[in-house]
Amino acid sequence: MNANAPQRMPGARALIRCLEAEGVDTIFGYPGGVVLPIYDELYDSSIRHILVRHEQAAAHAADGYARATGRVGVCLATSGPGATNLVTGIATAYMDSVPIVAMTGQVVTSLIGNDAFQEADITGITIPITKHNYLIKDAKELPRIIKEAFYIASTGRPGPVLVDIPKDVSAGMIDYVPVEKVQLPSYKPTYSGHPLQIKKACELIEKAERPVMLVGGGAIISGAHEEVRQLAETLMAPVTTTLMGKGAFPEDHPLSLGMLGMHGTRYANYAVIDCDLLIAIGARFDDRVTGKIESFAPRAKIIHIDIDPAELGKNVRVDVPIVGDARIILKKLISTLKIKLPKTAEWNRKIEAWKKEYPLDYDKDCNELKPQCIVERLNELVKDGIFVTEVGQNQMWAAHYIKCKKPRTFISSGGLGTMGYGFPAAIGAKIGRPDSEVWDIAGDGSIQMNIQELATAVSNDVPVRVAILNNEYLGMVRQWQELFYNRRYSYTSMKGQPDFVKVAEAYGAVGIRVDRKEDVKDAIIAAMKSDKPVFIDFRVSKEENVFPMVPAGASINEFVEQRGYK
Repeated sequence: MNANAPQRMPGARALIRCLEAEGVDTIFGYPGGVVLPIYDELYDSSIRHILVRHEQAAAHAADGYARATGRVGVCLATSGPGATNLVTGIATAYMDSVPIVAMTGQVVTSLIGNDAFQEADITGITIPITKHNYLIKDAKELPRIIKEAFYIASTGRPGPVLVDIPKDVSAGMIDYVPVEKVQLPSYKPTYSGHPLQIKKACELIEKAERPVMLVGGGAIISGAHEEVRQLAETLMAPVTTTLMGKGAFPEDHPLSLGMLGMHGTRYANYAVIDCDLLIAIGARFDDRVTGKIESFAPRAKIIHIDIDPAELGKNVRVDVPIVGDARIILKKLISTLKIKLPKTAEWNRKIEAWKKEYPLDYDKDCNELKPQCIVERLNELVKDGIFVTEVGQNQMWAAHYIKCKKPRTFISSGGLGTMGYGFPAAIGAKIGRPDSEVWDIAGDGSIQMNIQELATAVSNDVPVRVAILNNEYLGMVRQWQELFYNRRYSYTSMKGQPDFVKVAEAYGAVGIRVDRKEDVKDAIIAAMKSDKPVFIDFRVSKEENVFPMVPAGASINEFVEQRGYK
C-alpha cells in the first residue's frame, strides 16, 4: 500500500496523525462539547493526555514542558470560555518566546459570527499575543496548517501558535495525506549573521578593556551555552544574565556576575554602568534590566546579537547589530577573533573588589525563618534539579540564591510576570523530564491562583515539590507599599488563607509545615524521598524584603536601602 495514498478519515483522526508525526507525546487539556471528536480520537492514540483542572494551567504546563525539554508544548481547550482561559498562558509564552501550539475548539463554521453558544473569536483575541494563529474553515487544510503551526512555533524566535478548529472540521471526513514539507515563502528566519557585522563586532571586542557579556533567554533557546562560556573565557569577560538567561552561563564560574537589573546584584549593575563594551546575546533589554535608558551602559559600545531583527535598536542604541542564531554567530565570532592575551586583568580585579564589598546577604543570625535561607538550602540539597518559580519576592530570591549551572534548569515567567504560573509549569516540566527533581518556589499568594492543579499532579503521579514561602502577604506589592507608600498596606494582607498542609492532604498529596530554620534541611530531604507531590509550608518572616533593589525609572546603580530610597 502506498504510504502517501489518501486515506479517508475524520478530521479529528487526521489531527492526531499530524500531532504524532510531529513527535507530540503529551497534550495538556480540558474537554468540552465542540472538541469531543478530538477527544474521542485521543482515547485510542499514542499521545498521553493530562487532564488539568483549569485551562490556564494547560497553557502553563505546556509552557513548562517546552522550556524544560526544548520541544514544542501542546495544549487543548474547548470553545468560548475554554479558549479564553488559555489567553494568560499564551501571553506568558509569547512574552518569553516559548514554543507552544494551542489548539481550541470552535462552533461549526456556519455559526461563526452568530454569537452561538460558547462562541468566542479566539483568533481575533489572540492576534497580539501569538506568533501566528489559524482558524481552519476547510477540513482539507488541517494537515497543512498543523505542519505550519509547529514549524512557526519552533523556528526563528519561538513563540505560541494558536489553531482554532470548528467542530464540523474535526467531525467531517477528509482524504488525509501526510504533509512532509512546509512552504512559507514569506517566512524565512535569518540564522547566519552577516559577515561584515561579525567582523565589526570582532574589531570592537579586540579593542575592549572592560567588556561585559549580557546573556538572555535567546542563548538558551539556541543552545549556545557552551559558546557563551567559550567566548567569556577567551576574553576573560564577566558575564551577567537576565532572569530568562539564568543557566546559559554557570553561576558558580568565577566570571559570573549573576543577574542584572532592578533586583540584580550590585556588582553586575556597576559593571554594566562602567564597561566599555557590552555584548548582548539573545536579550531584549527589558525595562527591568535597563532601568533608566539614558544612563544604561553610558560608556559602552554595544553589540547586540538576536534572531529577531525587531529587537535590534528597539530599546537601546546599538553600535553593531547582528541578526541571527546566537549559537551560529558566537561560533563565527570565536573563530574570527584574534586575541592572544586578554586585556581584562585590571577590570576583573575591580569586579572582584565589588563582589567582596557588595555580596548578596541577609540576616543569618535572626531567629525568624528567612526565605533566603530556604532557597539557599534548596540550592545545596537539590542536585541537577529544575527550579520553577511563581512571581514576586519568591521569584527574586530564587534568582539570587539558586546557582544554575546548566540551561533549562530555571523556569520563570519573566516578561508577563504571571502569578499562578509556577505550579502548573512545574508539572509540565516534570512530565517532560521525569528523571529530574522539579521544585516550584512559590509565594502564598501565587500558589493559590492554580492550587487546584494538585489534583492534576496527584492523579497523574507527578511528584513535584512546592516550597511555599509563606509570609501572609502579597509580598512584592507589600514591599513597594513599605518603601514608597509609607507602609500603607492597602489590601496586601493574605488573612483568611487556608492551611496548606491540610489542602495538600485533602488532594492526596503530602503536606509539611516548617517554622524553624533548624528544620528546613530535614523537610527538603523528606520531600525528595516522597513519591507523591509535596507542599512545604515555610512560615517565613512576614516583612522580609528583596534586596538589592533599584526603583522603577532609576538608573541601575541607584539602589534602595531598607530605610527607603536614597
